[in-house]
Amino acid sequence: MDLAFLVYEYTKNFPKSEMFGLQSQMRRSAVSVVSNIAEGSQLTSDKQFAKFILTSKGSLAELETQRLISLKMKYLSEEQAEDFANRISELDKMLYGLHRKLAAASL
Repeated sequence: MDLAFLVYEYTKNFPKSEMFGLQSQMRRSAVSVVSNIAEGSQLTSDKQFAKFILTSKGSLAELETQRLISLKMKYLSEEQAEDFANRISELDKMLYGLHRKLAAASL
């Protein structure tokens, strides 16, 4: 959930012209990551949960692409973009490990 809060913090000063564009998309992607984890955790099988983890990883990949665009557009500072990248990478590794564990348990 920390990543979603970070996205809201880092995008609050984006240009008004991005309110319904990149800013909104980044926020939706970040919320989607944690929402899919939460929803999947409530399902009855590891196989179903694993599918939601993959969906979260997809949203995380979207967010990484949006981070790169934001950096190129200079909406994010170099420091923000680097912090953002580190957090995305860390979460991606955690989701990868969780997915492997769930997939192995469902065999």
